[in-house]
Amino acid sequence: MKSSPTIGIGEAAARFGLATHVLRHWESVGLLTPARVAGGRRRYGPDDIFRVAVILRAKEAGLGLDDIREMIATRAAPERREVLRRRQAELRRRIEQARAALEVIECALGCDHDDVTGCAHFRQAVRERVGLPAPAPPTDAR
Repeated sequence: MKSSPTIGIGEAAARFGLATHVLRHWESVGLLTPARVAGGRRRYGPDDIFRVAVILRAKEAGLGLDDIREMIATRAAPERREVLRRRQAELRRRIEQARAALEVIECALGCDHDDVTGCAHFRQAVRERVGLPAPAPPTDAR
């Protein structure tokens, strides 16, 4: 019976456009466990290559290495889903922040004032963003 072919760390890293130190780091944090041969050299089999692809895909989704390790380490679907729910909430928060930032920039770009900070509409948008009340209207002191 023939065993599955394995490749060295250089070829495994090159396959994904990574530096070899990235694979070593992922191993050091418990994400990869390549086989070792004489002299302690790492050998990556098909399952290891698949794992690298999974890690990269999870990183593309914005998961950090700790979250990826947690998802890989558990076989319990509810625990994996909780990791994804946390990431989903974080992404929704960041999207909302980006939308708010875009609104401020669009307001500033649409302003006819030379100094946008003097624009009443821009100032109100900034107040709303930081939760400050609108200024009281001026009183007529006759």
